[in-house]
Amino acid sequence: MSIVVGELGFLLKKCCSFKHIHQIHGFMILRGLDGDNFLLGRFIDACFSLGFSNYGYSVFEGRSQADVYLFNTVIKGLSKESASEAVVVYNKIRLAGLRPDCYSFPFALRAVMRLEAVELGRQIHCQSLCSGLGWNIHVVTALIQMYSSCESVYDARKVFDQVSSKDVACWNAMVAGYVKIGQVENARLLFDQMPERNVISWTSIIGGLAQMNCPSEAIDMFRRMQMENVNPDEVALSAVLSACAHLGALELGEWIHNYIDKHGMDKTIPLSNALIDMYAKSGKVEKALQVFESMKHKSVITWTTMISGLALHGLGREALEIFFRMERAKVKPNEITFIAILSACSHVGLVELGRFYFNIMESTYGIQPKVEQYGCMIDLLGRAGYLQEAQELVRQMPFEANAAIWGSLLAASNTHHDSELGEIALKHLMKLEPWHSGNYSILSNIYAATGRWKESGMIRKMMRDKGVKKISGWSSIESKNGIQEFIAGDISHPLSDRIREVLCKMNEQLKVAEECAEILEADE
Repeated sequence: MSIVVGELGFLLKKCCSFKHIHQIHGFMILRGLDGDNFLLGRFIDACFSLGFSNYGYSVFEGRSQADVYLFNTVIKGLSKESASEAVVVYNKIRLAGLRPDCYSFPFALRAVMRLEAVELGRQIHCQSLCSGLGWNIHVVTALIQMYSSCESVYDARKVFDQVSSKDVACWNAMVAGYVKIGQVENARLLFDQMPERNVISWTSIIGGLAQMNCPSEAIDMFRRMQMENVNPDEVALSAVLSACAHLGALELGEWIHNYIDKHGMDKTIPLSNALIDMYAKSGKVEKALQVFESMKHKSVITWTTMISGLALHGLGREALEIFFRMERAKVKPNEITFIAILSACSHVGLVELGRFYFNIMESTYGIQPKVEQYGCMIDLLGRAGYLQEAQELVRQMPFEANAAIWGSLLAASNTHHDSELGEIALKHLMKLEPWHSGNYSILSNIYAATGRWKESGMIRKMMRDKGVKKISGWSSIESKNGIQEFIAGDISHPLSDRIREVLCKMNEQLKVAEECAEILEADE
């Protein structure tokens, strides 16, 4: 029997087409192997893995004496692509006179997660308790994941706290649950309490911090991970590269690139995409292009990231050339690609080309413009001075303009000294962003530029009356000890005295240099 099992396992590993599946099924029937639920389960699992779920399910339905293992195999396979059917099969377990085991519940809960049906999840939770498996660690972990996925993190925490013996997977599930709904502080507190951590633990917290726009904290956590000698995986490295891109932390980004090469890690498409994004946002466009050109396989995200990176640095024509190559490679653009294209057109003032792509998005590519694409087009028109057309496009939009769109029009009115448009834009921004000081300042500057000093003063007075405070500017710089952040007017930095001392010396040297230049000019 073991020889036959080995043969079947070998055949299933080599299987890659429906013809192969059909031949293996015939092989099993001729030898009576289809009567063994374990072997049939392996065959059905292969069917689902290769995308022949209908065939696998039909084989299961034809089996009159299925056991729980066979039911679990089918529920697992269906949970990935037909969650409602997976729940139906789960419910048939009891109808067949069987009892769900510690694998049935997690597979069924996985289907619930896809359906986002928390009430159904509660029913399965009750059933697990009635069966005596409610505190099985595999079931508990699945329940935490299910409640967290359905944004019922309070229920997830209740389940978590009621378990006395938790493994690392259980802790990871709860940390990931907090991360999913943006409760990063709770995720960090729980992470610090973990008696044991693995690479998934670190990846969850680093990825969560990066996603929640806490790049400095993500990088600090990555450094902690290194100090504890935990080797990062692809997901952790991608998350840190995203944080590096946000902060322009080029030195750390290059170190990660070298780490990937040194350890012979596979440069998967997502990881390469993260490298392109990091280099582009850190100002190293040539390095971004090197990574891009070295990739044998490129996804739509790869092309889009490269186009966005070039557009970011005002290289609009180069960005459009990448898009033309993308079309020649027959990679279908997505809605984010068009944001990048319109942004590229905006940076180099290619209004006609921008209009062309905006107008063919739906007819040629089947992508209906959303508020983001409208915003890019309005920004393009505003920058180029087509203010009336930009306003008309706002009126034609099938949805309300957001703060980004009115902000674009306010900026355009400042560039082209159109106080009337500035007043309209600010009126809407006061409702959408009442405490954003920059909006008031722009209109005040427009009035000042056109000699309307009284109106300029009124805007400043309006800011004072409403209690709108000017937001302090900030900057960051990468050093050997991490990312150093500075806020204008803030003296709380531990090295602020030393920094002031260096700045004073720099000012003195600049003054001396200016005086020397004046003397040389006088001599000439």
